[in-house]
Amino acid sequence: MPDSSNKHKHLEFIQASISRMSGNLFLLKGWSITLIAALFALAARDANKTYIVVAYFPLFIFWFLDGYFLSMERRFRSLYEHVRKLKEEDIDFSMSIEPYKHDPRNTWFSAVCSRTLLTYYVGLALVMIVLAIAIR
Repeated sequence: MPDSSNKHKHLEFIQASISRMSGNLFLLKGWSITLIAALFALAARDANKTYIVVAYFPLFIFWFLDGYFLSMERRFRSLYEHVRKLKEEDIDFSMSIEPYKHDPRNTWFSAVCSRTLLTYYVGLALVMIVLAIAIR
């Protein structure tokens, strides 16, 4: 039985990248809630409705950044699946995700429109609308 330590090491490298992308997704969601809540608090305190309008800019910026990191995570998952199927002698420790960027599921647009991001950010936008009406 051939030693599979190179394959395992390569898969660990890829998994570390997947974990890093996943961590970025988590942090972005936390920052989006924090920043939007702060802007709404300022709008309520100062009775300045401009803050409500300004709060939509971070919503879209964080949504698009989340889409970027999700698309990168999906590309690394595709690389992981490819390496998992390789024979030990074919392991070259490549971390290139270029071959996977044209897969329709791995595109930025597909990630932005994914069920999880749509649910989160559209839900957050709806909550923002309700709060904007309540603050009036």
